[in-house]
Amino acid sequence: MSLAIFDLDNTLLSCDSDHAWGEFLIEQGAVDAEAYRRENDRYLRDYQAGRLDIMAYLAVALKPLTEYSEEQLRAWHQQFMASKIEPHILPQGEELLAWHRQRGDYLLIVTATNRFITGPIAERLGVDDLIAIEPERENGRYTGRVSGTPSYREGKVTRLNAWLESQPSLTLEDAWFYSDSINDRFLLEQVGNPVAVDPDDELRALADDREWRVMSLRN
Repeated sequence: MSLAIFDLDNTLLSCDSDHAWGEFLIEQGAVDAEAYRRENDRYLRDYQAGRLDIMAYLAVALKPLTEYSEEQLRAWHQQFMASKIEPHILPQGEELLAWHRQRGDYLLIVTATNRFITGPIAERLGVDDLIAIEPERENGRYTGRVSGTPSYREGKVTRLNAWLESQPSLTLEDAWFYSDSINDRFLLEQVGNPVAVDPDDELRALADDREWRVMSLRN
């Protein structure tokens, strides 16, 4: 059994689920539309350019979770899954997951999007486990803070290595990692089978230089 690791946004999905959640909140009237869209769009551009201040972004992105009840958040997430996520699940991405599943591989999503958003998506995709940014909770409510190391850039490697301590049968030497983003170069460099999936320009150039496999899940 090998470890098959997947980025989520713009890899298995044809969208950024974090940004899509922000747009969904705007549509629900849950946040100030003009201000939130401005920040949401700015942080997405920063992420794509590889210069995102992850803690500054999370201070904005996690705040709405503190302002509504668990019941309201769950109800919204169900609507979000139906309207914003299902149309963006890539059929070839599901085929790739199925291929690794048939091989007997352990399927793991490692994402820089928080668990509130991605937990149900990971369940929908049928993966074995999920490493995501962990929103802190106290007394059954979100605090707006982050618990532990954010799984972003080098943080993905940190979180994965900690996770592997409880998985003695799995190693990175024969692991696969699929990602679209230059932000994931640090983890791509750690695995035996790095794969650039519909990569951004910087990752494509790096993949060409390192002779990593490049593939598309959108053709």
